[in-house]
Amino acid sequence: MRLHALLCSAKQFRDVFDFGGREIAHWFPGHMAKGLKQMKANLRNVDCIIEIHDARIPLSGRNPLFQESLHIRPHLLVLNKMDIADLSNKQNVLKQLAKQGVKNVVFTDCLRQKDENVKKVVPMVTELIKSSSRFHRTEDSNYCLMVIGVPNVGKSSLINAIRRMNLKKGKASRVGGEPGITRAVLTKIQVCERPLVYLLDTPGVLPPRIENIETGMKLALCGTILDHLVGEDVIADYLLYTLNRLEKFSYVDKYELEEPSDDIQHILKRIAVKLGKTQRVKAITGAKSPSPCQTTRLLLMISSELSGKESLAG
Repeated sequence: MRLHALLCSAKQFRDVFDFGGREIAHWFPGHMAKGLKQMKANLRNVDCIIEIHDARIPLSGRNPLFQESLHIRPHLLVLNKMDIADLSNKQNVLKQLAKQGVKNVVFTDCLRQKDENVKKVVPMVTELIKSSSRFHRTEDSNYCLMVIGVPNVGKSSLINAIRRMNLKKGKASRVGGEPGITRAVLTKIQVCERPLVYLLDTPGVLPPRIENIETGMKLALCGTILDHLVGEDVIADYLLYTLNRLEKFSYVDKYELEEPSDDIQHILKRIAVKLGKTQRVKAITGAKSPSPCQTTRLLLMISSELSGKESLAG
């Protein structure tokens, strides 16, 4: 009965998200352009490319510049953050990627201390290298891999995870919860002894222009684009719109709401009250109400929690 009531409420919700004529900002800072140039310059010393992307949006947001510029080396696609992704559609995703020419794919959770899939990376890469031409690196007994991807998908986390598993050593590459932590191609980082494997960390690079606004919003929801470039209020509202459109109403029970809502301000106020994030403000009536700016940030703070297990449809 409750599910029926939820679905009936959802029928009244928006079918289309109104972007109000907004355009996602062009976000190709100097360090991104410099990073891509450095990647190309380092290709002579690289045996294999490891591209990392967010498993929540496996078919959206990959930088086409990578395919154009770095496709000449063996390629492994790592779909990270599988712990907060909906993997029920995994086989269909693999089929779609295969149609795009991507056949070597592994799903990982790099923050997990012992992820069995992370263990597969070095053996998979070794086999790819052995079955491909190494060009002028034939004489070298060590392998050098380049890790690439858009911002904040876990490139540095993967390097640290492989290093932790194979060398039993701590972090060698700085990580963070927002895009832009790695600013330049770093020196070689050893991650394995037998075989001797080095990885090159690189800055996250977005295309100079994101043509599709829906793709841009998915990237923003996954923390790939800085919030303020899109607008925190727009991201929060788009998350609510997406959850309702996909009929994912877990937020109703989680925050003890009476029913799903299509009104972002209503949802934010209710969540603010439940989490005790209200703020005393002066008003003519003397009433207390949450600060709009503070409540707008609330849904962003919990967006991974709310949408983590939900597919963003690509």
